[in-house]
Formats: sequence, C-alpha cells, structure tokens
Amino acid sequence: MPSSRIRGAAQLRSRFTAEDRLIRGFVNAYLEAIVTLSVRGPTGQARGIEAVIDTGYSGFLTLPPSLVEELALPFRFRGRAFLANGSEETFAVHGVTALWDGHLRYIEADAVGPTPLVGMALLGRHDLNIEVESGGRIIIQARA
Repeated sequence: MPSSRIRGAAQLRSRFTAEDRLIRGFVNAYLEAIVTLSVRGPTGQARGIEAVIDTGYSGFLTLPPSLVEELALPFRFRGRAFLANGSEETFAVHGVTALWDGHLRYIEADAVGPTPLVGMALLGRHDLNIEVESGGRIIIQARA
C-alpha cells in the first residue's frame, strides 16, 4: 500500500525537516552497522527495532518470525534465497509499514533469522556513509 493511502501519512510526512530525513546509526563492537527504525503492522501497532545493514542482502528488510507474528503482518508470498554456502532457503514474505527517511513506506519483509537486516532494496537511491570502527557513525541520506 503506498504511503499516500496510509491514514495519517501525509500529516506525519509534513512534520519532518530535512535533518529528520537523515537516518543515523552507529557501528557496534562487532563492527556491525546498526540503524534504528520503526515498523508498523496493519492495526497500527508499532515497534522500534535495531537492524543491521547488510549490503549482501538484496531485499528490503528481514524481521524475526516472532515479530512478524506479534505485529500480525499480512502474508504476501513465499520467497527463496541462495545462501553463500550454496544452500537454498525458502521463507515467508510479509508486508510491513516502515518509517524510513521521514516517510512511511509499505515494503516487503522476509521472515527469517533472529536479527533484523536492512537490505540494498531499502537503501536504494540513498547514500550510505559508515565510519568503520567501533562507535563509528552511520549516515544514510536520500539522493536529490
């Protein structure tokens, strides 16, 4: 569902400044690039999550199956991925609304693993800057 069809999306968008549209994060002690974002289910129930940026993942977002169930995210289809070890995995793909770059976006979330991942599809048309050191800063900014 496009953000223009989400109740309250227009009002929410208008309250964000250019500075709010910068997505900021940090690099943890394991050198994982972490960003915080809010995800929302179809009933409006929202959860803040910390997600690892994974440039080797071409999808939008992964969410733990327990969170998908908690938010009652609608099932869209079954997906499949080929992993680095050559194996193939199938998984459920659900729809979720995420607050990203100051906008509510309806995106696909793969229900896999214990740790949320931000993939390249969500980073599309953005610049990503990571200071790769423990405590380093992350800045994600939409391209003009």
